[in-house]
Amino acid sequence: MLVDSHAHLEMPQFDADRDAMLARARQAGVETVVAIGSGTGPGSLDCAIQLANREKAGEPRIYATVGIHPHEARLATDADFEELSALARNPKVIAWGEIGLDYFYDHSPREVQRSVFLKQLELAQTAKLPVVIHCRPSADSQNAWDECLAILAEQWAPSGLGGILHCFTGLVEHARRALDMGFMISFAGNVTFPKARNIRDAARELPLDRIFIETDSPFLAPVPHRGKRNEPAFVREAARQIGELRGIAAEEVAFHTAQNVYRFFNLTPTSNAETPIPAQSGARQGNLLDR
Repeated sequence: MLVDSHAHLEMPQFDADRDAMLARARQAGVETVVAIGSGTGPGSLDCAIQLANREKAGEPRIYATVGIHPHEARLATDADFEELSALARNPKVIAWGEIGLDYFYDHSPREVQRSVFLKQLELAQTAKLPVVIHCRPSADSQNAWDECLAILAEQWAPSGLGGILHCFTGLVEHARRALDMGFMISFAGNVTFPKARNIRDAARELPLDRIFIETDSPFLAPVPHRGKRNEPAFVREAARQIGELRGIAAEEVAFHTAQNVYRFFNLTPTSNAETPIPAQSGARQGNLLDR
């Protein structure tokens, strides 16, 4: 069984075959998908909830998040924050995000990104939801990582709600700082890229009971689909690659990362699969995945 912990199912890349794409995911063993609700910013903040309400036979179960991505931070208004707070009360919403800092593209001014990030951390804490973090530094820099983790340590860690570092691209030391704050680390299709050494190092070294896998669909298609549109069925390639790195079966990675999602979010697993070999980790459990 597989869980895609981060996918943008509402994107127009899926408009022509969304039903078929979700059916392929279920056929590939994907039981559950977390649909990210940042959409294109204000005006589309309920996009993931709409998908989570589908409940169609032959498709994965879908949960939702809500939030404003740092790319669209410049568009955020008080009315949008009020809307997000209302949407966060929907029972299908299990996290707030993706939110954070993006100093690579700088689609929104950095001071605005920081302000909107802090505001959403405040709202997420009120809603008692974990956060899904997007963090991308400038080229050849760790600036966004240093600032994002400092903000989380000061403004978020005391809440005890934890969160997910989605589509992790930092260094092992960044991941360990996040683990200490109750975060899970999510690996996307770029873990299959041969030159992504820092991502592979983290996927090899971090405790198996503290990681998720994701696609970040429709972005970041993994090898052997690189250059094509990504979709949730391809999350199995992340499991395969992490299994190779750790010297364990892809099925074991799939099982444990799925269980990690269910445990972290207090969800009931869809399948009745028997428990395989215990996770190779002594780390504590979590609190209870690029544009």
